[in-house]
Amino acid sequence: MRHTDAGSHTMSLISVTGPTTSVPTVDVRTPFHTTTTQFADVNVGDGKIPITSDSQMVVLDVTLVSAGTGKKLVSTQYSGDLSQVVSLSRWAQQFPAFTDALHCATAGSRVAVAMAPGAIDPASAQGLGMSKDDSLIAVVEVRKVYLGAADGTPAYTSGWGLPAVVRAPGGRPGIIVRDGAAPQHLSVHVLERGAFQKVTGDQPVLVNYTIVNWTDKTVASTTWDGEPKFITLSSESKGMQAAIKGQTVGSQVMAIIPKTDGTSGVKDTQVAVIDILGVGPAPATAAQ
Repeated sequence: MRHTDAGSHTMSLISVTGPTTSVPTVDVRTPFHTTTTQFADVNVGDGKIPITSDSQMVVLDVTLVSAGTGKKLVSTQYSGDLSQVVSLSRWAQQFPAFTDALHCATAGSRVAVAMAPGAIDPASAQGLGMSKDDSLIAVVEVRKVYLGAADGTPAYTSGWGLPAVVRAPGGRPGIIVRDGAAPQHLSVHVLERGAFQKVTGDQPVLVNYTIVNWTDKTVASTTWDGEPKFITLSSESKGMQAAIKGQTVGSQVMAIIPKTDGTSGVKDTQVAVIDILGVGPAPATAAQ
């Protein structure tokens, strides 16, 4: 549930107006100072995916305003470019208050944040010309929110001797591969069926995955140690394409991929468990 400090005296001193597609007009009684970080929704978005974790990938536009003078210090481009995707954790490294201020916010939201002195990364504060006693005002436009993990409805999976998949509280899967000869045919099994849009392959797909070798049961690769990854299906192996194309965002899929359908150079059958987190433009710097 979304919670704000909209009724607080502090937030009543800040007025944010203007269209959400452009840099807002921020009026504040100066000099403004707050001893605690507070926030309030200016607009509540109608997006379907809430921000619930710092690990989620988001697209934000942000305007920073001096609490001392009321003047704009810096802002993002407000260009409508949805490829400006970063994890919320990267924003929170500079502005830790964003973690609480944006919790449960969805795409379309505009959030005003009043940050107390010391609630800003010191290097960022210095770069903005702030002293240690200065407060800072941020207005955040939430443009797009990606899932942090699959959140679909559990699906019945038939088949004898399939690998077992367990999930940690954060969504990271563990894969238990049975003993026995490796399967020689590609098979795809939906573990959770998502409720969002279908993946057509026309746009990059944001995924988290873990891939395990069948024979020695070791993890061949995983994205869960870092950030989710945008992939272009046409550049992926036949097995990964079969696992993802046609599925819905929010799904978790297990694919058993023999070496003939896997990545070039792989000499074993592999088990891939893939969380499909969203589709959209990939960052220009993202590995494809």
